[in-house]
Amino acid sequence: MNSEILVIIVTFNGMRWLERCIGSVRKSTVPADILVIDNGSTDGSVEWLQGHGVEVVCNKSNTGFGAANNVGLKRALEEGYSYAYLLNQDAWVSPDCFSKLVGAFESGPYGILSPIQYDASGKKMDKQFAKRCRRFIRRQKGERVAEVPFVMAAHWMVSRGCFMKVGGFSPAFSQYGEDDNYIDRARWFGWKTGVVPEASAVHDRADRPNSPERRMFLKCNASVVHVSNPKFGVLFRMLVEPLRLVAIGCLHFSGAPFRFIGRLIKRYPELLRYRRRSRKKGAFLI
Repeated sequence: MNSEILVIIVTFNGMRWLERCIGSVRKSTVPADILVIDNGSTDGSVEWLQGHGVEVVCNKSNTGFGAANNVGLKRALEEGYSYAYLLNQDAWVSPDCFSKLVGAFESGPYGILSPIQYDASGKKMDKQFAKRCRRFIRRQKGERVAEVPFVMAAHWMVSRGCFMKVGGFSPAFSQYGEDDNYIDRARWFGWKTGVVPEASAVHDRADRPNSPERRMFLKCNASVVHVSNPKFGVLFRMLVEPLRLVAIGCLHFSGAPFRFIGRLIKRYPELLRYRRRSRKKGAFLI
């Protein structure tokens, strides 16, 4: 360990971003170690990373965002890192990003901090970041940290105290919803989530599809997030979520939410097991 920060990057055929992503970490004014978990890339990513002196853990298949990040979080836990920084392969940080974030943890019981996330131009906020966070940042203008209910995990600095308590990402989520659930669990343990306006980074998602089908899936998948939240009354949520899905289906004239109801109810026993486990210290890592 050469640093207090372990940067965890999950890769899958992300060759076109890696030079910018890795290079930005190496240009940081605060040194950080890098661990890449590759989910079965076939585009030469692994060979490039190894050729540039980056440690890579290679999965034989795509295990998903959460499971791959858990490999890095477990390393951070075992080797005594003070912070884990979750960095998307299609993202990069400004040179002073880490220093701004580390300093901001003094502002209160924050477990997860994010910089302002810009799009590939570096001039405009990432659209999804702006949608979820901008109004909270404006309301708290002048504060060193703006508390937010959610920020996407393309750029997360997680304190050791937080990941020791919360643990890793829940296996209940294979794609999407992992970050929502992690923040819910952090909040249950007493940790806040915030954005540091003085810190900046980029998330280049310009080519990522955002089809109507994907948007509908995200609306439906929110029911899994709600049932998995350790703070909510779970019996109430199990009753309400099918009704919520019916309302979404009627509102959007879509059959997808109705089909999702059966899958959700079938998963209730599994989700309840993961929910109980998520209340234990270090869940999914220890």
